[in-house]
Amino acid sequence: MAFYFSDLSRIAEAEFGDFVNAGWEESIADEFVRWRDDNPIDKIYACMEREGVWALTLNEPNYPAMLKQISDPPIALFIRGELPKIQTSAVAVVGTRKFTPYGKSICENIVTALAEQKIMIVSGLALGIDAIAHDTTLKMNGATIAVLGGGVDRPTVGPRANFQLAEQITKSGGAILSEYPPGFVPNKFTFPARNRVIAGLTAGTLVIEAPRGSGALLTAKYALDYNREVMAVPHPINSVTGEGSNDLLKLGARVVTSADDVLETLNLVSFANTPSIKAPENLSEEENKIFNILSETPKHIDIIIDESGLPSATASSTVTLMELKNLIRNVGGMRYTRS
Repeated sequence: MAFYFSDLSRIAEAEFGDFVNAGWEESIADEFVRWRDDNPIDKIYACMEREGVWALTLNEPNYPAMLKQISDPPIALFIRGELPKIQTSAVAVVGTRKFTPYGKSICENIVTALAEQKIMIVSGLALGIDAIAHDTTLKMNGATIAVLGGGVDRPTVGPRANFQLAEQITKSGGAILSEYPPGFVPNKFTFPARNRVIAGLTAGTLVIEAPRGSGALLTAKYALDYNREVMAVPHPINSVTGEGSNDLLKLGARVVTSADDVLETLNLVSFANTPSIKAPENLSEEENKIFNILSETPKHIDIIIDESGLPSATASSTVTLMELKNLIRNVGGMRYTRS
């Protein structure tokens, strides 16, 4: 099925059953096919060119490796802005639209510290905690990605209250992206599907503040399904807006009270305290490539393959040999760091 959607023209030709087989919910597939009947591929291409939107299909080599690992990756991504190199140091920061001063303060403090450490922040551009996370990252000149439930073109970007924030993201080296083409208006079915993309792009999801039933909790559920870390900020026991966060902690989510807790959970280190390490002598060309790609920040083998440009078999065998030489180490889940 991934081969079927190897380019955008295939998406224009696909039928309802093709999208369902590719992992879309039937309700979303139905909405999209009906919308596509009124929006032929030539119209979509014209909009993409006019709006500066570009696309990545699942089979392309620069499709985000982290997202490709999940069970139901988007068949295509429509992007406006520059897509930063997504590594295992990306963190999803999500929460309620109806935030409290406590939630706002905690979000700003933690995201500020993460952005200082060059951790990329991914969220959903929603009102509330999502917008605070994006805005705080931008203020720190950090990298951030907003994942939308509808088109990324200017007339469709929502919510409209965050239109200027979306523009700032695209002008600051970040990106807004969606699995839906320009002009596709979000609906009650696409927002939950959007949350899986947020979880899939990142090594872990941090829930700042969320009442029971919040969409942020769905993002955390997807992260758990994808074997990614789930973290939550604790709230007072009488906090309605924090009930969902506290429930996650009861179920085993990692307690986060500072950015250091996030770094420790994801096995990251402070970049400010990381000394520069020169590659050892007498490395092969392949070993040297991989050594220079790695740092104390763990990277998944798929990302190593992607960034090194080496054939999959060559990269895997080289990594194994380097591990035997104690040049690198496996920290679990096929993620590697320098020794």
